Amino acid sequence: MTQIPIILDTGPLIALLSERDDYHNWIIQQLAYLKGPLVTCEAIITEASFLLKKRTTQEPAILLEMVHNGSIEVPFHLDDEAETLKQLMMKYANVPMSFADACLVRMAELYPNSAVLTLDSDFRIYRKNINKVIPVIMPDIH
Repeated sequence: MTQIPIILDTGPLIALLSERDDYHNWIIQQLAYLKGPLVTCEAIITEASFLLKKRTTQEPAILLEMVHNGSIEVPFHLDDEAETLKQLMMKYANVPMSFADACLVRMAELYPNSAVLTLDSDFRIYRKNINKVIPVIMPDIH
């Protein structure tokens, strides 16, 4: 990847696909501005599949179409990262850190100049590479 990737979390993905979502307009504005590829992991696709069916009229298959047509890239390989994910989840057990969040934190480590596009304030607590702040793109949530 030559451009800086934008790591996509579940919340913005659902907001993108649901016009009724409170953050739909916000994510549309962000994506008009952001130029890097949208990258994520299978855990986010799984969460989004569940939530799409529960909260929207969209069929979960739209997520697979987005991967297929390149709108979203899924470069993360769990088999290469399982031990690191386990360590992250243990480190943040008090938050607690979900498996999906651990994958995104690890992706932030693997793509050093990336930012996480999220609605989840826990990403202000998480750190990459032991103690480095993870750049996030998120709305002001009061």
